[in-house]
Amino acid sequence: MAAGDPVVEPLIGLGVSGGIGAYKAVEVARLLQKRGYRVQAILTRNARRFVTPLTFEAITRRPVITTQWAAGMNTGIEHIALATEMRALVVAPATANIIGKLANGIADDFLSALYLATRAPLLIAPAMNTVMWEHPAVRTNLATLAGRGVHVVEPGAGYLACGWVGQGRLAEPEQIAEAVDRLVQRGQPIGPLAGRRVLVTAGPTLEDIDPVRFLGNRSSGRMGFALAQEAMRRGATVTLVAGPTAVEPPVVSEVCRVRSAAQMHAAVIERAANADVVIMAAAVADYTPAAGQESQKVAKSGPVTLALARTADILADLGQRRGDAHLPVLVGFAAETGPPEARAAEKLRRKRVDVIVANDVTVEGAGFDVDTNQVTLVSAAGQQPLPMMSKGDVASAILDRVETLLTADMPAPV
Repeated sequence: MAAGDPVVEPLIGLGVSGGIGAYKAVEVARLLQKRGYRVQAILTRNARRFVTPLTFEAITRRPVITTQWAAGMNTGIEHIALATEMRALVVAPATANIIGKLANGIADDFLSALYLATRAPLLIAPAMNTVMWEHPAVRTNLATLAGRGVHVVEPGAGYLACGWVGQGRLAEPEQIAEAVDRLVQRGQPIGPLAGRRVLVTAGPTLEDIDPVRFLGNRSSGRMGFALAQEAMRRGATVTLVAGPTAVEPPVVSEVCRVRSAAQMHAAVIERAANADVVIMAAAVADYTPAAGQESQKVAKSGPVTLALARTADILADLGQRRGDAHLPVLVGFAAETGPPEARAAEKLRRKRVDVIVANDVTVEGAGFDVDTNQVTLVSAAGQQPLPMMSKGDVASAILDRVETLLTADMPAPV
């Protein structure tokens, strides 16, 4: 730009989808302009049921885009031109419907097509009923978007238009405008775990006896995957170290596949040095064949005695390596048959970690290979029993505790 040329204000695409929070998007547009941005409003068909294009046109002083089929719209290939020029695409409110479209690459209107056509960062401000916000489909879609680097401004909690009280209310316009400013002007990530590096383990390990047989357990990886998804949704950089699972892992920053306890130990120790949080949700084998894997299939010939050796205790090694340091926050799991709290408290002390997530796998709905769990969070602060809930909700509760530990002065483990 030559001296004396006019300063061109950065352009923000403001997508508005069909929720009652659409009226707040008018204030978002005004605040963005106040911060020095040009705003191009894009209203979906359902958004226009809540607020009119004329309102946004009066605020932004620009024609509002409502369809890709308007006369003359394709003369300049409008969505490509806008996609190239804008510095960020903001969707506020982002309903469950538009979140699903964006996560799955559906481009059936101008806004969803614009997302696929732009390289500008996407920031969404979800708003919906509490139950919808907590639904596994919505959480999966949010995790998919987070895995692509999409930024989320969390909804607030309170009285909702539907009459419910809970989380799901669109964030306040000032919060959204501030998040856009941080993203565009300062390049800062968004979310309560933004800038944090979280390492999660998931699934079983398999200890090979011979080329055909192995020792294993019934872990499906669902709990660890739910934790990785939730950490991504909260803005963290997530590394997932996963054993063999039939369930596909979520989209995260890095997936490291391992098979044996020794491989998981090596992968975790290598990556833990750079982590702010390590959550050991994997069901790591306690024993492995002492002589290692046989090169040939062991013939079937009556009783067989198999000597086993203890595997390395990954969580205990992490606790020892951390010593009295504050980071990484260490979270372990204790799957027991019977009341698990006493064993969990003993593990907490012996392994020098911050939280043990304890559950009784004999309780129906709380064992392996199911979508629910019932756990107790055991820490130096005491025990917090949780009711039976989805593994996504358990993951949310665990990460709430992790966020507290990241910001608190923790006592040294004893």
